Amino acid sequence: MDFSRLIELSNRYSTPQGQGTGETPGLSVYRREAPSDANNVEAYLYEPVLCFVLQGNKIVCLRDREVNLEQGCALLVSHNLPVTSRIIKASPEEPYLCVILTLDLQLLRNIYASIADLPIPNSGINSFVTAPAEEMWVAPLQRYLELLDNPLDSRALGPSILHEVHYRLLLSSIGGMLRKFLARDSHESRIAIAIQKLKQNYRSTISIGDLAKAAGMSVSSFHEHFKTVTGSTPLQYQKDLRLMEAKGLLTALKHNVAGAAYAVGYQSPNHFSRDYSRKFGVPPSRDCGAVAGVF
Repeated sequence: MDFSRLIELSNRYSTPQGQGTGETPGLSVYRREAPSDANNVEAYLYEPVLCFVLQGNKIVCLRDREVNLEQGCALLVSHNLPVTSRIIKASPEEPYLCVILTLDLQLLRNIYASIADLPIPNSGINSFVTAPAEEMWVAPLQRYLELLDNPLDSRALGPSILHEVHYRLLLSSIGGMLRKFLARDSHESRIAIAIQKLKQNYRSTISIGDLAKAAGMSVSSFHEHFKTVTGSTPLQYQKDLRLMEAKGLLTALKHNVAGAAYAVGYQSPNHFSRDYSRKFGVPPSRDCGAVAGVF
């Protein structure tokens, strides 16, 4: 598949060391001209999103699972997942380029209503799935990116093209978990409810029983399906949310180490420092004022 046009557009709409956006909803381009600092792991809470690597190379980790995203690889995320990542191949001559499409859940639900009776394929049943790009969704995605040239076209044609991109992704080889997530009363949709509750209350002590009740499951069933979707237990997930938020506070110089620990719900700065070092490979004091940003 020829990515030259997409690379041209991505270079045009991104800054040398950052993210470019236009008037096209949900779409952005990320560009980096150097690899990540080997001693500083980047962390993000990925919301439902498509990440399509056009150039360079990135490693993304979800707990113990590691994926290598090279040119032409796509990562589709169906649920809110805490991940770490690092760019391992990028240069001024050949920067890392990634097209990012934040998925519109309401649009997906509207589309899914018309295809709900179709069988869900066995492949792509993962909340964190990678695969080579497919022409069926790359072509409309390129047309959507081209709308950045013309704001009027973007307003008039953008919604229909965005609809097509979402439709094609649902039917693609990596769309299986998205369809399970959208299915009414599926385990995947119920886990999404619990994830939202965790996101809203990650600083507080949360009862697993309350989370299971919110998801409409028994505690044992909830544990099983939560780990299937997220790759972690609910308490591990909550810890990841706390540590990622703390990393953001430290890099932005909004708190010192103890202040960041208390701000995200830790009762002991020492306990926080141990967890932080295990998660990111460096003590929290090393990240105070550090520059963050690898998508």
